[in-house]
Amino acid sequence: MRKFRVKVNDEVFEVEVEEIGREATGAEVPAAPRVTAPAVTAPVALPSKKVTPVASAPVPKRETPATPATGATKDGPGAVVAPIPGVVSEVKVSPGQSVKKGEVLLLLEAMKMQNEILAPYDAVVKEVAVNQGASVQTGDLLVRLDR
Repeated sequence: MRKFRVKVNDEVFEVEVEEIGREATGAEVPAAPRVTAPAVTAPVALPSKKVTPVASAPVPKRETPATPATGATKDGPGAVVAPIPGVVSEVKVSPGQSVKKGEVLLLLEAMKMQNEILAPYDAVVKEVAVNQGASVQTGDLLVRLDR
């Protein structure tokens, strides 16, 4: 049994290493180190600081619509526009098709996430302004609906 002193991250450890011997081939078998851990000291209690809670005004809930803005836009009434820039990954409607409120009109991929663009109300699809694979920017016309 041999003893060694090892320094790791400015801590000194005493290590005992036992030589196991040689195999039939004559090659040395790696020794299994025995590590003696440094003495553990009791945790030091830190002085506690009194925390005084601060009253804050209630934050009003803000509802984020699942669909882009529709209605009176630069593209006219019934326009469904892109809420974020992305790529149209799938168009699920065609002109003349009736849609119900909440039905998926198309899928818009942005930042590797699929975003469902939903119908804001019951309507008939008047125009589909984009194709699958099209790149769109915020506010670009996607679909025009007719009540």
